[in-house]
Amino acid sequence: MYLVLIAWLYVTLMMAVAEATSPMGTVLGAVMTFVLYGLLPMGIVGYILGTPSRKRAIKAREMAERAAYEEAQAQAAAPASTPPDAGGQTPAAAEQSRVTPMGKEPG
Repeated sequence: MYLVLIAWLYVTLMMAVAEATSPMGTVLGAVMTFVLYGLLPMGIVGYILGTPSRKRAIKAREMAERAAYEEAQAQAAAPASTPPDAGGQTPAAAEQSRVTPMGKEPG
């Protein structure tokens, strides 16, 4: 596909050079020839011919995103492999209060 596009742009470039260097031609005419016979049509043709590959790339990206999302959901839903208190240590006892209770005098 790209070979045809490059070849046609080369042909239109040569047409533009021939128009610019001819005694009856102008540089403005050469630019218009190159744009209207070369760049514009080949841009449209390149866009149309590139549509299937763009669609494949979009579909592949969506499938990758979906797979990543499903994997994240599966990991979030899976139970933890070890319980939170699996260290084998006994729980710590409550600390002794160092503040005396209010209301009664020690005595």
